[in-house]
Amino acid sequence: MSTWHKTGCVLCAQNCGLEIQVENDRMIKVRPDKENPRSQGYACRKGLNVIYHQYPADRLTEPLKRKGNGFTPISWDQAIAEIADKLKELVGRHGPRCLAYMGASGQGGHAEAAFGVTLLRAMGSQYLYSSAGQEFSGLFWVAGRMFGRQYYMNGPDEHNAEILVAWGWNGMQSHQMPRAPLVLKEFSKDPNRLLVVIDPRRSETAAIANLHLAVRPGTDALLIKAMIAIIVAEGWENKAYIKEHVEGWEAIRPWFEKFDVRAALAVCELEYDQVHDLCRRMATRRWAFHPDLGIFMGRRTTLNSYLMNVLGAVCGIFGVTGGNIIPGMVMPMGSHADERHPKTWRTLATNLPPAAAGSFPPGAMPEEILSDHPERLRAVLVSVCNPLRAYPDTTAFEKAFGRLDLLVVNDIVLSETARLAHYVLPCRTFYESWDTTFFPLTFPEVFLQLRRPIVAPPPDCLEASQIFTRLADRLGLIPAIPDELRAAADGDRMAFGLQLMTWTAQEPKALKAMPFVLAQTLGREWDSAAKAALWGMLMTAPGAFHANAARAGFAPGPDLGDRVFQALLDSPQGLWVGKIDLAENLKLLRTPSGKIEVLIPELAEDAKALDAAAEAEALRLPAAYPLILNAGRHTKHNANTLMRNPAWNEGRRACTVAVHADDAKALGLTDGQQVKVTTEAGSETGELEVSDQVRPGTVLIPHGFGLQYGETVYGINVNRLTKNTHRDPIGTPLHRFVPCRIEAA
Repeated sequence: MSTWHKTGCVLCAQNCGLEIQVENDRMIKVRPDKENPRSQGYACRKGLNVIYHQYPADRLTEPLKRKGNGFTPISWDQAIAEIADKLKELVGRHGPRCLAYMGASGQGGHAEAAFGVTLLRAMGSQYLYSSAGQEFSGLFWVAGRMFGRQYYMNGPDEHNAEILVAWGWNGMQSHQMPRAPLVLKEFSKDPNRLLVVIDPRRSETAAIANLHLAVRPGTDALLIKAMIAIIVAEGWENKAYIKEHVEGWEAIRPWFEKFDVRAALAVCELEYDQVHDLCRRMATRRWAFHPDLGIFMGRRTTLNSYLMNVLGAVCGIFGVTGGNIIPGMVMPMGSHADERHPKTWRTLATNLPPAAAGSFPPGAMPEEILSDHPERLRAVLVSVCNPLRAYPDTTAFEKAFGRLDLLVVNDIVLSETARLAHYVLPCRTFYESWDTTFFPLTFPEVFLQLRRPIVAPPPDCLEASQIFTRLADRLGLIPAIPDELRAAADGDRMAFGLQLMTWTAQEPKALKAMPFVLAQTLGREWDSAAKAALWGMLMTAPGAFHANAARAGFAPGPDLGDRVFQALLDSPQGLWVGKIDLAENLKLLRTPSGKIEVLIPELAEDAKALDAAAEAEALRLPAAYPLILNAGRHTKHNANTLMRNPAWNEGRRACTVAVHADDAKALGLTDGQQVKVTTEAGSETGELEVSDQVRPGTVLIPHGFGLQYGETVYGINVNRLTKNTHRDPIGTPLHRFVPCRIEAA
């Protein structure tokens, strides 16, 4: 007998609603869930192929310990005891800076982050490394300065915007917005609206745009400065908005006066009249921007984010209908970590801050391990991510991980990273676990879906949250829990909550270990630390969540968190758990002035000095590397490193080296032949694809390949071509601007 289960996709941040048919405890079919209120029956081919993610050939089913060049199975008790003892010894001898946690990066589940971070902090370390630091350090850091919180990732109110500017974003392939392909098509077909794409190449999104500005690679910051200069010269600033909501504009306004716009646009390889007309429209209509990795991981990434926000502030688009909104959040995506605070750590060898809402940039980790500093990194806990394929400079990571005293990997497969570990711990998949995600990607409603297990896990597989709980217990990080509190977990949740509060008031160590306390009480009853932690989070949610929940129809009261939790249990398709008040949006700002602060002193010199002549010189490529590699192309054929079985792309050209026909002809290369791509970091070989989507002078290679499946490596590991030191001063790798060359293999 088969049953259809409501759940969600775990392969990207949209988490579109799915229905999965299970027969004999095995997933056999997938279809979109029409009752999911966010995705409304939409799902892309990745989600519809999620069975390939669930059933990889290299699935882990028992703990493994390194023995020589291979592994030997061990018990959970042995694994936890040995890992905990090694952690105690290393931290005791070298101090807490020797320990890092690399995780909190799951596209399908965020629960393990609470447990990993809690264990890290309890051991005295601040070294969290995550994908947020990999891709968004500049974005988060700028948000912290301008809006007062690094996790204030403003997003477009695309439903009410008259102009939507997709900047470095190919939403037709990468999504990053609910139902993105459908929304973008509707937007571009509406005669009263304008879809603008600013992208060097003719992407799938650019192909349907009403206006495509094919900006020269690496010149986004120069273009934005030119656009602000046009608005200033024409007197198009939103003066009333600036007076009420912006601080510091008069201090930076001179940067844009007398700026040579025409010379700048010539370097950007754009027409003045076209850009001028767009600026006029942006000054007179409701517009919003949607940036993505094209600028977040492009040249001058932090300056890109800064100037883009200045442009938005000058036009008055933040916190207004049809503009860019600080979305409602069930849980912030990280914490606010201002490096100016004396207690905030920086990395020792690279002097980088935790710019991405408490997360350090992963590309810095090899240098932190290979350093001769006495407090260098010696122990790394990797959870639910694969840094040897996800993060820059595979060669550097291989060398660094080989020097660690302790490398522990939690995963569902023997990944490329796991193959280097001292211990590999088997996780349940996201379809064998309770979990959720907190991506704040909707407006004005706040969405949440509590996914539940729909198939049974192998007997020895645990949630990553449960693994961290076992480690914390062995390390002595959890206070003794009274028997009566454990017993109460079997009864009424609110009664348990009252008893928990009473005990917590008497036990000073309980609050700092709360995820673990919940895991050992409710989590034991439910066989899910993650589910227990979510209940606890809803029960202690801040006042803003209560206000949003009330607007979504939840009556106020001390039991609101429990009622929202029950509603999630009763609605497996997910539901709207909150709704923000747009009129209150800018009151969320946490800057000293209470306004959008457009003067960031650390970026002032770079912003002032940015001009056509300096950029023209800086953009010259070395003779040995005359082309620009875009390392990490988004397509419908890649899903980070989560889809390891190449069969899901059978018959498709999923991983190619894409170039323009003019470049192929000049190099004497033909479509389909094997070519070698070389950068400062190394070389990789793959199949050439000649495409008119690619801008002349550039090369596109997707990410998420080079995976070993069985005895075969499929596709190109693009991170073998990226140097971890090729990065922005704040730490973001410049994956969208990597000088390279191509030749016949």
